[in-house]
Amino acid sequence: MHQGRKGQSRVQRDVTGPMPGESYLACPTCDVLYLEVPVPEGGRLRCDRCRTVLMTNRAGAMDRTLAAAFASLILLVIALFFPFLELSIAGVVRKASLLDAALAFADTLVAPLSIATTLLIIVLPMIRALALTYTLLPLRLGHPPAEGAGRAFRLAAHLRPWAMAEVFIIGVIVALVKIAGLASVTLGPAFWAMTALVLLVVIEAVSLDEWSIWQTLDRWRHR
Repeated sequence: MHQGRKGQSRVQRDVTGPMPGESYLACPTCDVLYLEVPVPEGGRLRCDRCRTVLMTNRAGAMDRTLAAAFASLILLVIALFFPFLELSIAGVVRKASLLDAALAFADTLVAPLSIATTLLIIVLPMIRALALTYTLLPLRLGHPPAEGAGRAFRLAAHLRPWAMAEVFIIGVIVALVKIAGLASVTLGPAFWAMTALVLLVVIEAVSLDEWSIWQTLDRWRHR
C-alpha cells in the first residue's frame, strides 16, 4: 500500500492472483482485484484505475449510521399515521395520507405502479432501516451480533438502490409547484417527516462504513 493525498490511501493491485490466507476485494466499478490491507482511522482506500472509494474507516461511523436508521423508522411511522397534504379547491377540502398518495392509482390499469410506489417509498426503506438497526444496535451496546446479523446487513446493502423516498419527495414537490395556482395546498406532518427522511438518507449514505462493520462482525464470529 502506498499513501495518496492526505487522509487517503491506495492499495497495491494484485498481479499474481489470490494467495491462501490473504483477503482480496474487487473494485465495484472496474472489477480490478486488490489485496485487502488495514485502513487507518479517518483514511480511505481508492482504486488506482478509476478512483472509486473501496474502503473507509471513519470515526463514529457506526453511531451516525445507527442514529440515522433509528430516526428513519420513527419518521416513517409518523409519515404513515399523519396527514401528508391537504388540497382546497373552490371550498372543497381533500386530505391525503402517504398511503393515499402511494395508492392513488390502485383501482386503475396502472395498479402495479401504485404497488411499486408503496414498496419503494414505504416498505423497502422500512425494511432497510430495520435491518441496519438489527445489525448495529447490539454491536453498539457491546453485545455479540444478533442471529443472522450478517444476512440482515447484506440485505440492507442490497436494498439501498431501491429505497427511493427521496425520488418520491422530489416528484411531489414538482407536482405541487404545477398545481399551486389551481388549489390551496397545505403540507402536513407526514410531508415534513418524509423530507427529513431524505436528509437522513443522505447522512446515512455518507456515514455508512461497510468495511468496518463487516470487520466487527468477523471479529465477533471468530471469538
